[in-house]
Amino acid sequence: MLKILKNDTVVVTAGKDRGKRGKVLRVLPIESKVLVEGINIVVKHRRRTNQEQQHEGRVKMERPIALGNVMVVCKSCNAAARVGFKRLEDNSKARLCKKCNETF
Repeated sequence: MLKILKNDTVVVTAGKDRGKRGKVLRVLPIESKVLVEGINIVVKHRRRTNQEQQHEGRVKMERPIALGNVMVVCKSCNAAARVGFKRLEDNSKARLCKKCNETF
């Protein structure tokens, strides 16, 4: 089970966007990267390839950021926290906040 999942709110701990929060759009586990909304914005120069392509010129887009540079924001204590795991009564795994011990 991954510690960071899609639709989690994360805070960036390192890099040019340190301190910013955003929602996870995609998790790339093989590359150990995560795509976060509004974080690591780059400008890509695109050339029109046919008449119907609408994205041409300078296009701003998000690029993936390393998993080690983000932390999950706990919903109950609203702070960046490390993630742990515990077994529930029905023998399923659940993620928990290491600060307040609440599952999410």
